[in-house]
Amino acid sequence: MNPPCGRCNKPVYPTEKINCLDKYWHKGCFSCEVCKMALSMTTYKGFEKKPYCSMHYPKTSFTIVTDTPENLRLKQQSMLNSQALYKEEFEKNKGKGFSVVADTPEMQRVKKTQDQISNIKYHEEFEKSRIRSDAPPPENRQYEDEVQPSNPGQFSQPVRQMRPAPVAPSSGGKRYQALYSYAAAEADEVSLVEGDLILDVETIDEGWMFGCNQRTGQRGLLPANYVRPV
Repeated sequence: MNPPCGRCNKPVYPTEKINCLDKYWHKGCFSCEVCKMALSMTTYKGFEKKPYCSMHYPKTSFTIVTDTPENLRLKQQSMLNSQALYKEEFEKNKGKGFSVVADTPEMQRVKKTQDQISNIKYHEEFEKSRIRSDAPPPENRQYEDEVQPSNPGQFSQPVRQMRPAPVAPSSGGKRYQALYSYAAAEADEVSLVEGDLILDVETIDEGWMFGCNQRTGQRGLLPANYVRPV
């Protein structure tokens, strides 16, 4: 009995029989599965017991590896090595660049607080610039050497090109409260802590005042944009 053809399933006679890929083929049926080009025993490429030409031979992109105990051990070892390398690289580059921080509720609260502080500093700097630009010409002031801050970017101490002469406070002066902390830069200035109550306040000019810190009992000059009336 003649076997069936692997292509057309018709009987294959011995004169035209090709035995390949565990099947029998007619010579005319032994062709590429894609382009139907006739193949021979020297030109075919077999894939899943089907003939293909060199052009249309399936190219596998990956190889499936059996999960044997040895392969699983190697896989686990590779993962451990990758984690060790990642940790080493992370420690090496710590602090050198920007890192993505998880957007947790705590981080959102910190970010909001930082934004509020930045806005306050921006408005303070804007008000200082406006006061310096709108200040009237000095009259009857005691001039001293120009005082520059140690750090041009530092905001805690205002830049002053002249110092007003201290004026003794009068009884029944205005009361002010410190909005921000201020470190005295000169001996005749008053240091402030946020929330301090300032008594007997007298306005020297648009930039400076004279008063007494109720908390410390210290009298002297203080920046006007660091306090507000009570």
